[in-house]
Amino acid sequence: MTPSPSAPPPPSTLQVLDIEGKARGTVPEIPPEDLIRLFRHMLRMRVLDQRMLSLQRQGRIGFYGTATGQEAAVTGSAYALRPTDWVFPALREMGVSLWRGTTIREIVCQLIGNRGDVLIGRQMPCHFSDRKVLTVAWSSVIGTQLPQAMGAAWAARILKHDTVCMGYLGDGASSSSDFHAAANFAGVYRLPVVFFCQNNQWAISVPLKLQTASESIAVKAVAYGFPGVRVDGNDVLAVIDATRAAVDRARRGEGPTLVEAVTFRMGGHSSSDDPTRYREADEVREWERRDPLQRFRSYLEGRGLLRAEEEPGWTQELNDEIGAAIQEAEALPPPGIETMFDDVYKEVPPHLEEQRRYALAMGEGQKVEGAFPL
Repeated sequence: MTPSPSAPPPPSTLQVLDIEGKARGTVPEIPPEDLIRLFRHMLRMRVLDQRMLSLQRQGRIGFYGTATGQEAAVTGSAYALRPTDWVFPALREMGVSLWRGTTIREIVCQLIGNRGDVLIGRQMPCHFSDRKVLTVAWSSVIGTQLPQAMGAAWAARILKHDTVCMGYLGDGASSSSDFHAAANFAGVYRLPVVFFCQNNQWAISVPLKLQTASESIAVKAVAYGFPGVRVDGNDVLAVIDATRAAVDRARRGEGPTLVEAVTFRMGGHSSSDDPTRYREADEVREWERRDPLQRFRSYLEGRGLLRAEEEPGWTQELNDEIGAAIQEAEALPPPGIETMFDDVYKEVPPHLEEQRRYALAMGEGQKVEGAFPL
């Protein structure tokens, strides 16, 4: 595609580690113990994806969206935030909540929608939210979390808090009207928000080249009057560097940044999708060479921070943890029918109280057949 002569050049892609895991740029300052923690978290995400997709195939949960291949973008962006910052995720950012303190048991309970679910079974599987880690539920209506992130940032500005809000999106959501509305408003009012785009090359079955005529996603920020940064999304150190700078800039009151993390969705869009119908195997094999875990593993081994024999033990520990969480979650009953009437009014009115008594008397909500039907 030939760019318009008047179009700004695409931003260069920030990279710290090459695909072999060798440092080619300035390495951000990160304590060695945090480097190990980052790797373990990326490994945890991948093992969890494998186990949850297996549960879905067995009919024990109804729907799942993996982040396999995108662990560096998720983990690196989470690392740059403070615990007091707010997160507005999309489909593949459950690992952000996991980094911030959500437990695997809570995630499994949400996927089942049972009594242990922090959302009391009110959301679709994988549409995660957790108040204790300041993560707001997203909607499958693409991009709606972005005006919410912008609005929360505006509230933080009004309240004079130093909070930063992170709004996640995929490359497809950058074509939505909500992206435009959020970015335009945030740019005009210089709000403390970071728009973090995981450009994984595919919006379900639509490739990036048919998604936008722009040379990049990051370049779209120019029209809204704030910086756009393009980063190698499979390089966790580069993601941390770019996101940390964007978050710090927002916290200083200098306004928003659009971070484009160039990565790749290794699996389907969700457990309901077959990517072999629209994607060439050669493309997948090429991206497998850029695997974010392999790249970071090589870097850590080169620095003497990781020994090859350690990882199998960690993987077994993670599988044991996940297995225990599944066992506990599957033993829990569905949410009580009475919870359906909570949180509607501050004080329950007589007609809802009557309906609640009737539902309890009839034993409604006690029979459950199969997983969430998706």
